[in-house]
Amino acid sequence: MTTGVLAPAPATVRPGPPDRSLVLCTLGLAAVVGLSVLIGARSLDLPTVAAALTGQGTAEAAAIVWEQRIPRTLNGLLGGAALAVAGVVIQGHTRNPLADPGLLGVTAGASLAVVVGISVLGFATPAEYLRFAYLGAALGASAVLIIGVLAGRRRDASPASLVLAGAAVSALLSAVTGIILLLHAAALDVYRFWTVGSLAGGRGLDSLAVVAPLMLAGAVLVAAQARSLDAFALGADTARSLGRRLLPVQLIGLLSVTLLVGGATALVGSLGFVGLVAPHIARGFVGPGHARLLPLSAVLGAALVLGADILGRVLVAPAELPVGIVLGVIGGPVFLVLVVRLFRSRS
Repeated sequence: MTTGVLAPAPATVRPGPPDRSLVLCTLGLAAVVGLSVLIGARSLDLPTVAAALTGQGTAEAAAIVWEQRIPRTLNGLLGGAALAVAGVVIQGHTRNPLADPGLLGVTAGASLAVVVGISVLGFATPAEYLRFAYLGAALGASAVLIIGVLAGRRRDASPASLVLAGAAVSALLSAVTGIILLLHAAALDVYRFWTVGSLAGGRGLDSLAVVAPLMLAGAVLVAAQARSLDAFALGADTARSLGRRLLPVQLIGLLSVTLLVGGATALVGSLGFVGLVAPHIARGFVGPGHARLLPLSAVLGAALVLGADILGRVLVAPAELPVGIVLGVIGGPVFLVLVVRLFRSRS
């Protein structure tokens, strides 16, 4: 997490037409989806999977494909896409190219709510704490917005105010989460698996049905913000001169991020680096324009999460690494490279 406010670096690499980039990346995502359905602890060949998908396979194969691999793949798709799109929105609103979805207190609020649900209310399954995670995400984001607006009143709620408020609220909520876990050690095992980030947490199609409509609403709000985000990238004064009212746009942005990140966190746990890395890769292909940046970021974010999940299944088979650990190993070096490139471009 970073507390500085920097202008996004201009995109200097545009290797092909934007439409072609999106098509090629979408085809790559389709291939990753196919691998996600094929690869698992139980080896199933392509004809067996195809038969299970069409209802002509064995009961065992159908159960593996429809009850485990299909929900897991869909969760990774939606979760990765939502985190990447939320990263674009947060970076646009804060004008901070190193911002990620955890910056506005959404992830920390969801984590605290899950811990309270597990330790106080006795929740034990994803279906039970799903809505609670969303509630915590909304409360965390609301606290950040209120503090940021009050602190930046004279500056019309500048991006710096939101960034600093997000850092403070996230730190506070994380500390409270740690205290509760120390007092309720029995909740640690369930929470540890959830907070690392995993697609193997038993979140089935029923969980997806609860979260998907809210995430779709968040995506619609984001699509409506594309031009406002382009204006924000030019600075607050320029955005005002273009007829953009900062506070209403920030409210809509925070609501969309809450819907997207709350749903993603409920589905796949707390995943880092997706909302940071995917937008930067997308900018390298299509530049800073949000009308093209948002859909490509969604595709890349989904591919990144599913690809990391597949690696986690293969590297230590027949066991598996949680996708959050794989993303941490991959994302850490990538993050350092981004920081070095960013500050070199400023010097």
